[in-house]
This record gives sequence, structure tokens and C-alpha cells, in this order.
Amino acid sequence: MRYDTALEVKSWPLRKPFKISREEHTHADTLICRIWDGTHAGMGEAAGVTYKGESAASIAAQIEAVVPQIASGIGRDELQRIMSPGGARNAVDCALWDLEAKQSGQTVWRMLDWQPHAVTTVYTVGLASPEQMAQDAAEHRDFPILKVKVGIGDPIEQITAIRRGTPEAAIVLDANQAWTVDDLDTYSARLKALGVEMIEQPLATDDDEALRGYESLLPLCADESCDSRADLDRLDGLYQLINIKLDKTGGLTEAVALTEQALAMGFDLMVGNMLGSSLAMAPAFVIAQHCKYVDIDGPLLQAEDCDHPLVYDHGRVEPFNRKLWG
Repeated sequence: MRYDTALEVKSWPLRKPFKISREEHTHADTLICRIWDGTHAGMGEAAGVTYKGESAASIAAQIEAVVPQIASGIGRDELQRIMSPGGARNAVDCALWDLEAKQSGQTVWRMLDWQPHAVTTVYTVGLASPEQMAQDAAEHRDFPILKVKVGIGDPIEQITAIRRGTPEAAIVLDANQAWTVDDLDTYSARLKALGVEMIEQPLATDDDEALRGYESLLPLCADESCDSRADLDRLDGLYQLINIKLDKTGGLTEAVALTEQALAMGFDLMVGNMLGSSLAMAPAFVIAQHCKYVDIDGPLLQAEDCDHPLVYDHGRVEPFNRKLWG
């Protein structure tokens, strides 16, 4: 069976600039991969790992280099061998999952033998002045949990401001590698008193070992430090959670394997996103079934979404329509 591949670069405008400790975005640039067998078409979307230099253009170039192998009717197992983890493999892998579901007449749930249920996603508050962050949080006070970007400015001032308008919401923080162990010592007790539940990637990836033997007052989650199963042994004893993103794992195939191995090792899980439409969030929703924290709010930060989008209701996300994916 021969497969045809089509690639489309999309630039999704954001509702407002989105800032984290290392960069700011006004658009979410993604690559949509469509694989067609002559009857059925599978779709996958990836933004890439921007802090590793990936872009929609670089993802497209990587996929174009393996189009002959895709054309021969490649399977997902072979794809893992010929492409490295990253956004390009993610787009192709998710397209192949979608294609296989359509070819077989099965859902992704039947293929995995998993039972889908609704999940609750965070709403992400980007870095800004404390007043602007508080306003953004207050506008989304109907979300049971907020994820707040920190790493520039005083996090105590920022969370205190947010708490004035959203006293009930659970809060997790994401420092995006901007902190040190000294910062953890300085801030953790007061953040815990403000109701913060967890801190994501406080340290630079090269500094992970500083957490060996460190008794954190709050659970710590590895994001940039964890790409795939190959990282788990190194992170054991350093972090209590890992954040699984399909752009990092290189697709749903490795993400499922990472989920199963991490749970077996005793890690709690979070699923995240690198922005993108509901097409990119749907495979992440699959992983969300096993996660303590869910971050699939990418489409909520965008001014536009794809057809047949996910339905968000005060943070609650129901299983997706098959017309979207899988």
C-alpha cells in the first residue's frame, strides 16, 4: 500500500502575547501532516520543541527527508527507528495513529484498550506584571486549577496578586528552568502557604543533580528534563512527577510507553503541550487519562482553532469527536 504525504504550516494567532521565562509568543506556529492511503487520511499536528531550535519549517524539512519511507506504507514501529524524538516524528506518528484508526474502523481507545473519560485542564497564566497576571487569572476563575508561569519577577508577589481574585483555584507553577535550589529554599514555604501544589522544572536541566537528596516542600515535576523513557532512570529520586509532551517524545507511540514505564516506577504524571490546535491536543488527551495534572489548554490561548475542536467547559474537557482525530 502506498501513502501520500501532504504538509501544511499553520500560524495560529494568540489572543494576547504569551510570555514565559525564556521567550514570548504572539503566534503558535505548527506543522500539520496528512497521510493518505487513497481512501483514508490521517492527520497529526506538531509545534516542535522550540528550546531545542525546532520550528514548523525545520519539522517540515525533517518529514520531507523521509517521505519515500512513508510512501512505502511505513508502520509506527519502523517510524521509531528512522526518526528521532521531536516534533517531526510526532506529526507523522499521530497521523499514522489516526490513519490506522480510520483504516480499521476502530477508535484509538479500542486500539489501546483504554477507557476514555473527561479530564480537567489547567488554564495557563503567562508572565506579565502581577496586576496583569491577576486579571488574567480572575477572568478564568471558573477553572478549578491554574498553571502560572514564573521565573521573572517575584513569585510571591505574583501569586499573592492572583490569589486576591482567585482564592479557590488550585495553583501549580512552571519556572521553565529559571530558578536555583536557593530560590526553592527562599520561596517554597510561602508558596505552599498560598496554596501552590507543585513546581514544574525549577532548575536548568544541567543542574538536575542538585536535587539529589533535596527535601522539597512541594512536589517537583520534570519537563525539559524528560523527553522519553531514556531519561527516567536519571530522574528517579530527583523529581516526583514528569511532564509528557508529544513534541518531546516524538509522538503518541513513545508517549504511551513512557506513561506506562513512569507509572510503574512510581512517578506521578502531567501531560503538557507546546501550543497548537485541538488536533495537537487530541493525542495528548489520550495520555491525560493517566495524569494527575493535565495541561491541554493550547487552543484556549489561540484566537482560532481547527474544525471539530475539543469542547472546553470551565476547564472540563470531554473525549474528542472522531471527526477531529483517532
